[in-house]
Amino acid sequence: MDPEAPISNLTNQWLEWDQDPDTRAEIQHLKDTNNAAELEKRLRKRIQFGTAGLRAKMQAGFAFMNPLIVVQTSQGLARFLLEVDADCAASRGVVVASDARHNSKKYSSLVVNALLGAGIKVLWLGNQCTTPLVAFATKWYGAAAGVMITASHNPACDNGYKVYLRKGVQINSPNDAHIARHINSNLVPWKTAWEPLQTHIDYLHNHELHSETKRFDYYAFDTVFDHWASRIREYTRSTVSEFLLPPNFMYTPLHGTGGTVFSTIMDQVGVGSCYLPVAEEIKPNPDFPNIPYPNPEENGALDLAMRSAGLNNRDILIANDPDADRLAVAQRIPEKSWYTFTGNQLGVLLASHILENLPHPCPKEKGYYMLNSTVSSSMLAKMCADYGVHHRETLTGFKWMGSIAEDLERQDDHQVPFAFEEALGYMFPQVCYDKDGVTAASIFLLAAGQWQSQGMTPFDKLQQLYSKYGHHETLNHYFRSPDPDTTASLFVQIRAGGWKKGSKFGDPSTTDKQFTISRWRDMTLGYDSDTSDNKPELPIDQGSHMLTLWLDEDVKFTLRGSGTEPKVKFYIESWKNDQQKAIETVCDVFKAIRSQWVAPFAPSMTHADKLFTSSSYTLEL
Repeated sequence: MDPEAPISNLTNQWLEWDQDPDTRAEIQHLKDTNNAAELEKRLRKRIQFGTAGLRAKMQAGFAFMNPLIVVQTSQGLARFLLEVDADCAASRGVVVASDARHNSKKYSSLVVNALLGAGIKVLWLGNQCTTPLVAFATKWYGAAAGVMITASHNPACDNGYKVYLRKGVQINSPNDAHIARHINSNLVPWKTAWEPLQTHIDYLHNHELHSETKRFDYYAFDTVFDHWASRIREYTRSTVSEFLLPPNFMYTPLHGTGGTVFSTIMDQVGVGSCYLPVAEEIKPNPDFPNIPYPNPEENGALDLAMRSAGLNNRDILIANDPDADRLAVAQRIPEKSWYTFTGNQLGVLLASHILENLPHPCPKEKGYYMLNSTVSSSMLAKMCADYGVHHRETLTGFKWMGSIAEDLERQDDHQVPFAFEEALGYMFPQVCYDKDGVTAASIFLLAAGQWQSQGMTPFDKLQQLYSKYGHHETLNHYFRSPDPDTTASLFVQIRAGGWKKGSKFGDPSTTDKQFTISRWRDMTLGYDSDTSDNKPELPIDQGSHMLTLWLDEDVKFTLRGSGTEPKVKFYIESWKNDQQKAIETVCDVFKAIRSQWVAPFAPSMTHADKLFTSSSYTLEL
C-alpha cells in the first residue's frame, strides 16, 4: 500500500480487499458521494501496531479498527510466529479470545482464520472473556502467543487488539516492530480470511473432536477456567495465615466480562456469601448504558454502583473495568460519604498485606522483589526497604513489569509476589504476568477480613501506613491534546527551555510557588542528572515522551504523552508528615506545570475544571 498514492487508488484498494459488508459499504458510500476529505481521513494514514497492539474507534478505513485491519494484523502476527517460534505455534498454539464489545466476536473469528490458515493451532476461550484469563492461559498452556480482542476501559465506540507472547507477557520492543513489518508484508487477505467461525467448529466436530492433536480447540475455556480459578484461590489464600471473611461488599463489572466469572471465583476463594452484584451492571452490555467512559477512574463511573451499595447496606464496593484487568475500590465513610481509593493507595494497601504475610525464608534463593512503575507512588520502595524486600522501578506499563518479573524469576532466582501501576493495575506473577483485577479483588477482600479482625477498615489501614511512612499525596490527571503534533511540540519546547538541575520551576510573577529542580530525567533522550554517566538506569524509550523532575526534597512529578489516547498525562506526588502541606504542594506543582509549560507552549491543550487529589481535595480551576 503506497501512502502517497492518489486517494482514488487507496479507495479502490480498500474495496478490493475488504469483504465485510458493513465496512465495505461505508467506504463505497464515501466514494459514491465524492467525500474526498473523509476518505483522506479514513485511508491515508494506517493505524500503527505497537507494544499496546491496536486500539482505536471502530470505523472503515486503514486508520481505524475494523475487520480488514484485524485480518491484516493477524496474518502479520501469524508470519511473525512462524519466523520466531514455529514449533511452539504449531504444537502448543495461540490462545484467542475477546471481550463483549460490539464486533469483538467478529474480530476474534478473523484472528482464528489467519492462524489456522498459517498452520497454527488455536486455543479458543470465547467471546465474553476476561483479559487476565488470556494472560494466564497463555502461560498455563505454554502457548506461543495470546490474542485478546478488547479496548479495555475505552468508550463503547472503540475496540482493540492485544498480544501476549510466551509466558503471557505483553509484547515489547523490538517484537512490536517485527510484527508490524510482517503486517505490512501481508496486507492482501488470504484465501480463507473471511471464513465464518462455524466452518472451524463443524470441522472440529466432524474430524477432530476426540483427537489429541486438535488444530482448533473450541472448548479450551472449559479446561483452563478451572485451573485459573484454582490458582487464584491457592495464591489468594496463601497471603493469609488464617482465613477470615471480609465485610459484605457490592460488586460491579461496569457491564463488562468480569460479571461472567466473578461469582464463581468468589465462591472458590470462599467469600461468595459476602458478595452482592449491582443488578443493573452485572451482565455484559457493549453499549455501557449510563457510563460514557467505562473506566472506574473516571468521575461518575461508579455512581450507580455506590447508590446500589448504599441501598443494600454495603460499605465496600469492588469494581472491575470492562475486561476485568483493573480493580477499583470505594468505601463508605460516615463523615465523607463514599471514598474512592486511588490506584496508588490500593497498591500500597495490597503491598502491605502481602509484605506482612510473606513466608520467610523466601522459597527462591535470592529473595523477594516488588515492582512498580516510575509514575506510581514512591511509598512502595520505603515499605519494601522496611521489610528487607528488593524493589525496582520500571517504565510505565505491564509490558515492562511483566517481562522484568519473568526475568527475575526465571534467570535471577527471585520471587516477585506483587507489582503495581497507579492506573488501577495490579499484577501477581504467581497467577499471571499482567494486571489482573479479579485476583486483586480476591486478595483485597481477604486483606479486608484481616483488617476487620484488627478493628480497622481499609481506610483506617491506609491512615496507619501514612503514619508510618509519611503522607503521600498525589494529583494525577491529564491535559487533552488536539493532535500528536501538539504533544510533540510541547516536549520539544520544554527541552529547549533551558531547565536543568538547580533551575527554578514556577512563575514568580504569579501566585505559583517556586520550586528548585533537584533532579531532571528525560527517558526519551536518555538523560539523568543524578547518575554518574548521566544515563538513566531505566531503558530509554525514544518512541514516547516522558520527563520526570524531582523538586526540593519531597516532590516528584512526571509528564508523559499517552501511547493510546490523545492525552498528556501528569503524575505529581509529595510526601510530608503534614497532610495539608502535601495537598497544597501537589496543587502548586500542577499550577507551575500549567503556567510554565502548557500555557505558553501548547495553549490549545485543555484540562478539567476540577481536579481531585488523592485525599479528595478539590482543586478548582
